[in-house]
Amino acid sequence: MAANGSPASVAYFSMEIALRPDLPTYSGGLGILAGDYLRAAADKGLAMVGVTLVYRQGYFTQKLDNEGNQSEQEGAWQPESVAEPLPIRVSVRLEGREVWLRAWRFMIRGIFGHAVPVFLLDASLPENTQADKELTDHLYGGDERYRLCQEAILGLGGVAILKALGYTDLDVYHMNEGHSSLLGVALLNQAKANRTAEAADSKPPLFRPRCVFTTHTPVPAGHDQFPVELARQVLGNEIVASLQELGCLLDGSLNMTYLGLVFSSYINGVSMRHEELTAAMFPNYPIHAITNGIHSATWASESFKELYDRHLPEWTSDALYLRYAIGIPLDEFRHAHSRSKEALLKEVTRRTGKTLSQTTMTLGFARRAAAYKRADLLFYDLERLRSIVDSSGPIQLIFAGKAHPKDLGGRDQIRRVFDAARGLKGQVEVVYLEDYNFELAKLLCAGVDLWLNTPQRPLEASGTSGMKAALNGVPSLSVLDGWWIEGCFEGVTGWAIGDALQVQTDPSLEARSMYQKLESSILPIFYEKPEAYAAIRRNAVAINASFFNAERMVLQYMENAYS
Repeated sequence: MAANGSPASVAYFSMEIALRPDLPTYSGGLGILAGDYLRAAADKGLAMVGVTLVYRQGYFTQKLDNEGNQSEQEGAWQPESVAEPLPIRVSVRLEGREVWLRAWRFMIRGIFGHAVPVFLLDASLPENTQADKELTDHLYGGDERYRLCQEAILGLGGVAILKALGYTDLDVYHMNEGHSSLLGVALLNQAKANRTAEAADSKPPLFRPRCVFTTHTPVPAGHDQFPVELARQVLGNEIVASLQELGCLLDGSLNMTYLGLVFSSYINGVSMRHEELTAAMFPNYPIHAITNGIHSATWASESFKELYDRHLPEWTSDALYLRYAIGIPLDEFRHAHSRSKEALLKEVTRRTGKTLSQTTMTLGFARRAAAYKRADLLFYDLERLRSIVDSSGPIQLIFAGKAHPKDLGGRDQIRRVFDAARGLKGQVEVVYLEDYNFELAKLLCAGVDLWLNTPQRPLEASGTSGMKAALNGVPSLSVLDGWWIEGCFEGVTGWAIGDALQVQTDPSLEARSMYQKLESSILPIFYEKPEAYAAIRRNAVAINASFFNAERMVLQYMENAYS
């Protein structure tokens, strides 16, 4: 029973959680997904708590110069302005010393008033050294040591905080990625200390019914690994000895994914395709699939909220009602999107001084800037792109996305977009909006006419940006990877780039496919058959948004992972 007297059955641990648009507690898709998950849990009245770190300096604020060079500024915020400080103090032992932690409680409230508390762990206490105070300052900042210390705080400290707050009857600990996998060690140590029946045999299978592990990473190189010597330095000899016994030290590294797998009774990827890839990477573990979804009430634009409220009043409490969008008149769909587009273009003008056309086909691309996401694939052949515009109609392009400060490939992707913009000047208007965040994502996903997604196969575990676009009547033109394999009905909900049977990325083939779809299908429909394009918008809502939502996702976890 929790300290406030209400039952709590699931603890959801995530390195980042997008709690609110103006709070810098997230960097991208993982945090947005976690926030949507907890909002859906609150809507459904589920007994759940969230655990993350406070990140007093946030992720970072992005600045771009005229060449596309990115610079970063800290995004400091004051947790006391939105969260309640709790008096409880716990400690974790790092590098042989006690690091003290407190928690801030932030409440996520659902549509019917139910609240899910999220506890933000904070090391900024007078008992700690200055270096230790800063351990909860930066999201994905610092070096390997800093990162491992943060993951120890999340996993070990998170379990300790929950116990101190009175959450002693939790049924499930859900690890959203491997960052929190050390919570399994904390549970093992608790059982030993309590001298329960489990303590007689410290092997992890006895703990598996209490843990669920969700991986979002489709390639081995993307999983957190730390050198054994660093693990011994930070965590101590006793914990490292336990990790060795559990088989989590592989090839001289502490593999956080293996640690999560070892302790979990239910393991899942975040799309059907991702399940296949994960099962191939970890053949000794049963892997399931629960495809990601978005929180519909959060991501619908104001004009589409009004449209759905008018025709589908149950949509916020039951997203399946979006299926009945198929009966909404096309004129109303066009009007709702026109208002969303107007809002986006107004923001473009405010940010850049540029005035884009309300009637020109507008493509949007906004993701974390990383080399594998290939923001520049559309510019593979500039001459071909120019000829498409000449033959099939004008286009304008809006890009956004931050590169991690240490991701040189991601930073180069931004510069490539700026280079292409100069090369297309006078023929295709290209804008790159700096400091991509929650609020800008809402405007972009709803306001463009076509959502572009060009990841390198098979590196898209799921992706959710295209789901947000679909909710707002924006079809996708996307590589068949992640969720789009499940969501793409060619010419009905959008269009595929490349062949469904293609396994590995072929940039030349994919660029040709993308150009061909734009020239022969998408632009002719948009300019010559507006009724048909409006019908595709409506299909995207009725077919995709009615399924790829967080309500369905949470209920699948409840039925399959937690029960």
